[in-house]
Amino acid sequence: MRFRSCILIIVLLLSSEIRAQSSFKLVTWNLLNWPIISAAVSDSSSRCPNFRTVMQYLDADIIVTQENSASYSTTWFLNCALNYNSNAYRQGSFINGFDTNNGIFYKDSLFTFISNTRTQTDVRDINEFKLVLKSSGDTLRIFSLHLKAGSGQPYENQRLLEVDSLRSVTGRLSPGSYFIACGDFNIYGTFEQAYQRLVEDLPGDDGHLIDPLFMPGIWNQSFYRQYHTQSTRSNSFGGGAGGGLDDRFDMILYSESMIGPNGIYYVPGSLTSVGNDGNHYNLSVNANVNLAVPAAVANALYAASDHLPVMATFEVGPVPFVAEIAGNVRLKIYPNPNSGSFAMELDRLKAHEYKICIRTVEGQLIWESTVTNTGEPEIIRPYFENELMPGLYLVSVESPNSFLSSKILVFR
Repeated sequence: MRFRSCILIIVLLLSSEIRAQSSFKLVTWNLLNWPIISAAVSDSSSRCPNFRTVMQYLDADIIVTQENSASYSTTWFLNCALNYNSNAYRQGSFINGFDTNNGIFYKDSLFTFISNTRTQTDVRDINEFKLVLKSSGDTLRIFSLHLKAGSGQPYENQRLLEVDSLRSVTGRLSPGSYFIACGDFNIYGTFEQAYQRLVEDLPGDDGHLIDPLFMPGIWNQSFYRQYHTQSTRSNSFGGGAGGGLDDRFDMILYSESMIGPNGIYYVPGSLTSVGNDGNHYNLSVNANVNLAVPAAVANALYAASDHLPVMATFEVGPVPFVAEIAGNVRLKIYPNPNSGSFAMELDRLKAHEYKICIRTVEGQLIWESTVTNTGEPEIIRPYFENELMPGLYLVSVESPNSFLSSKILVFR
């Protein structure tokens, strides 16, 4: 029975999107010198179908791009990749800097675009795109970055200077502001001062960022292979890097105000290196079988850019996961969201033996209990030996004639 419950809960998780009507998906993607100006027309005709395949597969609501090489880059991408078969997307205003630039695209059914403000650095601009979410009126700031590439102290020092420029902007934002920093950070691990500066919580401002992944140390090792975003190719062509997937350069970070549970918040566990199935370390993304995406998408990722897109889902609170009912069982969890302490009210309409399990989203069992009574409501307060980490947890209730699953959001 325990095995069947575990399988059912994992299937339920994988087969259903943790995405309500008020949610949105954000994608960041380094497009690799789009288009190559010396051969712009041929580059457009050869790569646009690949961009289109990926974008149609992802159906994202906001797309942030780096390495736009010319003033017409975003317009070409909008027309040939996003709106080829529809008119769902708009592009935000474009600022043409002295190096490759940042772009943003959004579904205007969900967002209103407000402004594009650039922060100039010695390498490339950092762009602050400001959007308003139509369903709630919340303002969302998205910072797109493409930090200095290269390994070694001089390059690390340059990345730190660029991050200092970002923090000087985010540090002046009002407390509680919703902001995201995404793009190609070219950072090699948590040892870099640039990374430490990004996540450093300074007294007096809320300008630091949250990394949803806990990855201490050096990132370009096999242990972290499922999170790598560059390179999609083992060989090098079209000006892109080779060597296969072995670096986590592309990230989506967010402000502390977006931990939850109200307003705009990140959905725990939703961050994805699109096309990385964990089986392509130092290999091309389309080598052999890719278990993360269809073969056509893997081939398109390989041909379009040397970076994988990164995607995350965000919801607009409050979190709706409060009460669930299935068969002869009604379950209410309160408070939900919570900080790790909560109660479950189990209302069994018929007398049965019920097993209650709480698991992580990866399926690890962290608490279980079996209860039997005459069918009267019962209050259950789970006890955990170790404090629950922030994130999403799954609760299941199983009886001979019903199976119910719900979600618990823990935040700090």
